[in-house]
Amino acid sequence: MTSRPDDESLASLAAHSVELISGLQHPSGAYPASPTFSAYTGYSWFRDGAFIADGMSSANAIDSASRFFDWCASILIARRGQIETIERAEAAGTPLDNSQMLATRFTFDGAEGDDDWWDFQTDGYGTWVWAVVAHAQRHDLDLDRWREGIELSVRYLLATWERPCFDWWEEFETERHVSTLGCVIAGLSAAASTDVLSVDLATRAKAAASAARELIETDGVRDGHLVKWLGSDSVDGSLSALISPLAIVDGSRTLARVTVAQIDHDLTFDGGVHRYLGDTFYGGGQWPLLSCMLGLAFAAGGDPARARSQLEWAARTVTMDNFLPEQVDDDLLDPSRVAEWRERWGSVATPLLWSHAMYVRLAVEIGVYVPPAHPMASLATTEARHGNESETD
Repeated sequence: MTSRPDDESLASLAAHSVELISGLQHPSGAYPASPTFSAYTGYSWFRDGAFIADGMSSANAIDSASRFFDWCASILIARRGQIETIERAEAAGTPLDNSQMLATRFTFDGAEGDDDWWDFQTDGYGTWVWAVVAHAQRHDLDLDRWREGIELSVRYLLATWERPCFDWWEEFETERHVSTLGCVIAGLSAAASTDVLSVDLATRAKAAASAARELIETDGVRDGHLVKWLGSDSVDGSLSALISPLAIVDGSRTLARVTVAQIDHDLTFDGGVHRYLGDTFYGGGQWPLLSCMLGLAFAAGGDPARARSQLEWAARTVTMDNFLPEQVDDDLLDPSRVAEWRERWGSVATPLLWSHAMYVRLAVEIGVYVPPAHPMASLATTEARHGNESETD
């Protein structure tokens, strides 16, 4: 690690991150998870991409975020028939196998991959809805552009949210993960708060979100903090996202404060956050994106100093090429497991666009990076000023 970065270098990395993500975005609107990492090349995830789009939206890269949401909506629309089949089977009490659910990642042109993956994950279908609604509200955009995709995503979530599935890390398929439920709640609640859903669908979305929230706050809490999955007693680094940016748990609540403290105690070393105790993926290193999520949670809880320290730690992981990696090996949980992953997939994913996006999101949140105004916002301001001058004349 290098010395403590100053304001200028922190802001410069955020600006570079926005440019990097914009430059790597596919013409279809998809965000590549990582342009060179063997297992990720050619794929975009709804979950990762939604957080990337939220980071870009916060940085006033409006068109970039909107095009990603267009990509999400197009994939859902193309799978209307599959979603309806899933709904009918669920309603009849004969739910389909996990292998018949929607995929978690797609090629840039919107196809399912032809290689094996840990595919059934509901989190992304909630996260993109939350992100697109937040994007529209942040920039005063018309949600009608994504209405059909939002509706289909809500219908899919209503049919599947109670099922166990793989978590954010494509692991533990038989569990019901608190972070996944948080993403579902965020998406259903966001959609129901708008006018894009019918009255009936909005009512059902609110009811499901309420039921999922009650489930989290009963079976998803142990010793005053959120846990990795229902009935567990340990934390996961992804739980920070439920505090911010998803805002499922208010940062001022005791539940949020105790959860942040537990993640900080169990998973954090010198600012770097591990995914969970027992992680062996590339030896179980520290993830810059999780450090930034913890920073967002600190900010939501009124601790800007700790939020900034998380940003600084993430900035110190940048490579000579100005890339933020998926994880670093400064404090491995199980060094003996590194070689097998390198042999299987090569070096750690670098750059990881999700890492860059969470860095941007935190930098904007705490005011370290003030993004330039979007050109259309500047045009609107100019037109308004000229209009007022005309009225004065």
